[in-house]
Amino acid sequence: MELIESQILSQTQVLQKIRRIAFEIYENNFEESDIVIAGIRGQGHAFAKLLASTLREISPLEASAVLIDVDKDITYESPVEFDCDERFLERKTIIVVDDVLNSGRTLAYSLSPFLSIPVKRIQVAVIVDRNYRRFPIMADYVGYELSTTLSEYVSVVLDDESRMGVYLK
Repeated sequence: MELIESQILSQTQVLQKIRRIAFEIYENNFEESDIVIAGIRGQGHAFAKLLASTLREISPLEASAVLIDVDKDITYESPVEFDCDERFLERKTIIVVDDVLNSGRTLAYSLSPFLSIPVKRIQVAVIVDRNYRRFPIMADYVGYELSTTLSEYVSVVLDDESRMGVYLK
């Protein structure tokens, strides 16, 4: 049986959500001079780049996008690495971002290296929050809350302009 995919958010709606999240981040961090948007590999990193760009447009913050490289399928076995020197993250506010917050597992493992880095503050942003927590992770910034069944799959496409949006299968 083929899964039917339906669009939940269009490209315009996704970009509006990202812009709103950027304003919320700026409101909560207006005293900062620079901020790091750390995106989890895949659509999380695409979200980080879009969010950092939007923050630079709407505020005086120097927003830098950083890649958090973790294997989402085997988070507990794979090392978590950055595409920058860890010293770059020291004493800064870090916004860890991913496309979908479901069980919280990927975000929980992605936060682990920050425990050994003296950061100023860590916040979490997601495009879609599905509310199926198995780990004690909450997002500070949420684009869209979506109640689904466990068998449904939410996909966010940010790196393909012709298909940008949020989809439910």
